[in-house]
Amino acid sequence: MSKPLIYFLCTGNSCRSQMADGWLKALGSDRYEVESAGLEAHGLNPKAIQVMNEAGIDISIHTSNVIDSETLNHADYVITLCGHADEHCPVITNPNVQKWHWGFDDPAKAVGTEEEIMDKFREVRDDIKARIELFLREGK
Repeated sequence: MSKPLIYFLCTGNSCRSQMADGWLKALGSDRYEVESAGLEAHGLNPKAIQVMNEAGIDISIHTSNVIDSETLNHADYVITLCGHADEHCPVITNPNVQKWHWGFDDPAKAVGTEEEIMDKFREVRDDIKARIELFLREGK
């Protein structure tokens, strides 16, 4: 029997969806298949790679992908991580797909000193990890 597929979606598949993908693969790959994509492909954000490396997770080999309608309609869970992706997600035609929204701030929009920006990336990274851990514990 195959594992349930989680499909994380964001606007550009560069930060939040990549971090969620990395966390769930690291913490729950024994229970779930994981993929991520965006409404557009913006490439991996180097700061997202850096803060995930700080947490011991290498996402540098990930690719930034555009939403695939086949994957979208065959996933068990579609989880949007930003309001824009939630509002503009393509129509899911399969009624068995559960769509959830977990909203997180966009760390790529952080302003301030380099350290303040990196702190925002770390905050979002840690918030996503906590949400993934809750999902793995409670399945919601």
